[in-house]
Amino acid sequence: MRALSGLVGLCCGLLLSFQADAQRPPAPPQAATPPAGVDSVARLTADDATTWLDGFMPYAIARGDIAGAVVTVVKDGQILVRRGYGVSDVAAQTPVDPDRTLFRMASVSKLMTWTAVMQLVEAGKLDLDADINQYLDFKVPERGLPITLRQLMTHTGGFEANIKYMWTSEAVAEAGGIELGPYLKRRVPAQIFAPGTVPAYSNYGTSLAGYIVERVSGQPFAEYVEQHIFVPLQMQHASFRQPLPPALRALVTKGYALGSGKPRAFEVTPSAPAGALSATGSDMARFMIAHLSAAGGHDTAILKAATSQLMLTPQTRFAPPLNTMALGFYEIDVNGQRVVSHAGDTYSFHSQLFLFRDHDVGLFVSLNSAGANGITGPIRRELLENFADRYFPAGAPATAAAVDTALAKAQSRQLAAPSYLDSRRAETGIGRTGILTQTRLEALDDGSLRLPRLKQPNGQPTTFKPIGPWLWQASNSELRLAAILKDGTPVGFAVDSSSPFNVFLAAEGYRSALWLKPLLTAAVAALALAALAWPIAALVRRRHGRVLGWPRSTLLAYRLSRAACWLLLLVPAAAMAVMAWASADFARLDDRLDPAVIGLGIATVIAIIGGIGATAWNLVQTVRAGRGWLARLWAALLLLSACVLAYALVLMGLADFALNY
Repeated sequence: MRALSGLVGLCCGLLLSFQADAQRPPAPPQAATPPAGVDSVARLTADDATTWLDGFMPYAIARGDIAGAVVTVVKDGQILVRRGYGVSDVAAQTPVDPDRTLFRMASVSKLMTWTAVMQLVEAGKLDLDADINQYLDFKVPERGLPITLRQLMTHTGGFEANIKYMWTSEAVAEAGGIELGPYLKRRVPAQIFAPGTVPAYSNYGTSLAGYIVERVSGQPFAEYVEQHIFVPLQMQHASFRQPLPPALRALVTKGYALGSGKPRAFEVTPSAPAGALSATGSDMARFMIAHLSAAGGHDTAILKAATSQLMLTPQTRFAPPLNTMALGFYEIDVNGQRVVSHAGDTYSFHSQLFLFRDHDVGLFVSLNSAGANGITGPIRRELLENFADRYFPAGAPATAAAVDTALAKAQSRQLAAPSYLDSRRAETGIGRTGILTQTRLEALDDGSLRLPRLKQPNGQPTTFKPIGPWLWQASNSELRLAAILKDGTPVGFAVDSSSPFNVFLAAEGYRSALWLKPLLTAAVAALALAALAWPIAALVRRRHGRVLGWPRSTLLAYRLSRAACWLLLLVPAAAMAVMAWASADFARLDDRLDPAVIGLGIATVIAIIGGIGATAWNLVQTVRAGRGWLARLWAALLLLSACVLAYALVLMGLADFALNY
């Protein structure tokens, strides 16, 4: 069972986009909130922000074991603060320079892609609501309806989240192995939702949009962005190129798992429009200024004001009143302020951009290490919340509406009944191994809901108190949880922190962990007991000079059934070993893994056929030999256990032979 559980947990960790933050650094002391009626924004000065950041960031990165960070703040069209913290190279002790040190932007890169798309929409060369296939030189399969650019920009194209080819090496990039068009054509993911119906974060969808920019503009994507975004905004060190040009390669910070550890290799992604940008803190400040200016009604060098308004308009809310996507940006409102954002994470780099659009204020942060215990998420969240509390404090809370306790109890029980799957998930081949790692809600006696997956800073699960029909709020923050209703019946739920691009949908009955996990646990225990007891019993008999006096066919069936138990258990163990090898360097998740995937498929099919066949024959021979009822019951239990594990292996995709996982 340890092998199976480990495999499920490992693969789930590869696929989940919504992470529960395990630890949050305590906030440094803050100034008192201004009295009501005082213009708190006026306090946002270069001196005050610098002093505050210099108190927060060094402590945060030191506690989190992060090598270095950069933070920039912009206001009223100017760079207010640009600060580097820690080092870009631990061995050389090179300090972070906000003007010259390049950080990897990860998914913040998507904002460049979406800006490029909106430029071409503005020019009349793209239609947000047209079938994307009219812009491509290959056909993306449709699930009932065509996919549009609007759906790509809101992560509602319906694509599964594959893990193959997410990362590769600089050697592959130097050899020309990451051309965007060929990459997209060879790894078209399955469309698991009808377009426009479910938010499911998609790097592939963003890369498709980048390829459309490339085809419609007639320029390679990296060149288009350089000419139409970087040059007009004087983002002198920004680049999507992989590897970086020699002049920039010497300036990029090294990436670390832990600041106290060794540096990792430069992370190359074939999905360049979704995550390949390298840039300095000052580059990102100029990008924020341009978007804030356009949002404020001014035409800029990259977008007209009307285009910006369209880009920042919220789209469909799948779990109202929670946050949702605009076109490329997503809402992350705080203290009653309208804030749009985008985060980005590679294995080493963790970045986020926040635009306080009503105040012409922007905040950007990037960290060059994963840090300890998933600390980068809490640091970014704490930075935003403390920044907002300091400069945009919340007004007096509105009088809370009375909550119908009886109704809240009934609704919490109803919502907590199923087991849930992330909308962002893989459904092909070994990518499906995490399918049984599902999310549960716990209904409490007062109508509250507990979400064990989402941890508080003290490690305890987050509890949400009812504040309205099908709506709950965290007891210690503004975070909300809402049910997703269909014809008045809950079919899922979402949480503010991820609701724009990921929701939780009730698992179908045939693969619900509610019944399958307990049954699978019992099945694995029975098979393991039989497998382990076989050699032990043989040794005991040999020591005491005893033999099994059964007919030859019965004895053969017994031995084959026990060998089959071992085979059934070794398959998930082998799968775990393969995934552990790949997880040591995610660039290995490419064609090099194909022989192992095919081998796993062959082994799984043999184990399923052999396991069910051998245990079934053992049951028949046990009955024919006239053995006692206990032996017959045990033989029947082994057959049932083999069937259950075989079913789970099929559900987890180990018998698919699919190479586009």
